[in-house]
Amino acid sequence: MSPNPSPRPTPKRTTALLLAAGTAGAALVVRRALRRRVQGSPLWPLPALDPPVSGRPRSRALTLLVTAHERLADGVVRLRLEGTDLPRWEPGAHLDLVLPSGLVRQYSLCGDPEDTSSYTVAARLVEDGRGGSREVHEQVQEGTELEVRGPRNRFPLVEAPAYAFVAGGIGITPLLPMLRALPEGTDWRLLYGGRTRASMPFLEEIEKLDPDGGRVVLVAEDEDGRPGLDAFLADLPEGAAVYCCGPEGLMAAVEERLPAGAALHLERFAPRTTADGDAEFEVELRRSGRTLTVPGDSSVLAAVRTELPNTPYSCEQGWCGTCQQKVLEGEIDHRDELLTDSERGDSMLICVSRCLGTRLVLDM
Repeated sequence: MSPNPSPRPTPKRTTALLLAAGTAGAALVVRRALRRRVQGSPLWPLPALDPPVSGRPRSRALTLLVTAHERLADGVVRLRLEGTDLPRWEPGAHLDLVLPSGLVRQYSLCGDPEDTSSYTVAARLVEDGRGGSREVHEQVQEGTELEVRGPRNRFPLVEAPAYAFVAGGIGITPLLPMLRALPEGTDWRLLYGGRTRASMPFLEEIEKLDPDGGRVVLVAEDEDGRPGLDAFLADLPEGAAVYCCGPEGLMAAVEERLPAGAALHLERFAPRTTADGDAEFEVELRRSGRTLTVPGDSSVLAAVRTELPNTPYSCEQGWCGTCQQKVLEGEIDHRDELLTDSERGDSMLICVSRCLGTRLVLDM
């Protein structure tokens, strides 16, 4: 005997099944929509924010081969980095070197801008530094491959009726290509100081740039004492460009003595500081819903990393751009040497820059 046939669904049962299926499908759609919404804005139902800028690559990275690593002066080594069809650069430009340890350090280009097969940089050993210069001196060698970013230039040579260059120690490196690039007949002068003559790189080449004498003043502090800035900067013509690179004290002294009508251009080795110290302020992390206090003797980066330990950073000097963050509210005290004018409108490097008021809101 054949089995009994299944009972035919009644209209009421069919309606209930369709209603249940529709409800389950709608719930699934809603859950998926909510998941996407929360992923787009963790603080939903607040408006979604733009993606953060932190960690954005600032320029195409290159892998170059160290083909020369030579002593240039006491505590100074010169590196030649070779590649193919390298981006061109102009005097004043620098590179980011990603060292084998992962540290990122910035070095001024001091070779020939027309050479597209190699870059040349020089590095001074900083005995009490954070390890980057020691790694360049002791671990990087011929045959080492290094990742390089750049070149970038926030210290360009501008047109001017006359030039005065002031270099302290390794600060000669960005100025040397400028001196080479000046047209014949240009009115220029150079004051180059160092602790000892043996510690001052490129002395022989600099002396050749002034065969007749009168343009270059070399000052070794162990022999000559401090450089005479007042006499050197005297009698500059209207509109002269004064370029200075070296320790903060030297740059401050040049700034104090800058003649009226001259334009000052500075290249810093370290972030700018204030003489009176820094005040504390608050930082709101909008995406995370947290508010932090940044003490006067610490950085925004340090405060943020207590709450968000995976926040990317590298140089902690305002050079590499790894810690760049978007600013939603507040007035920024920019202390970096990297961001463009347009970038400074709504972002900051949290390793060095601070707040001009009492509160910043970051897109973090």
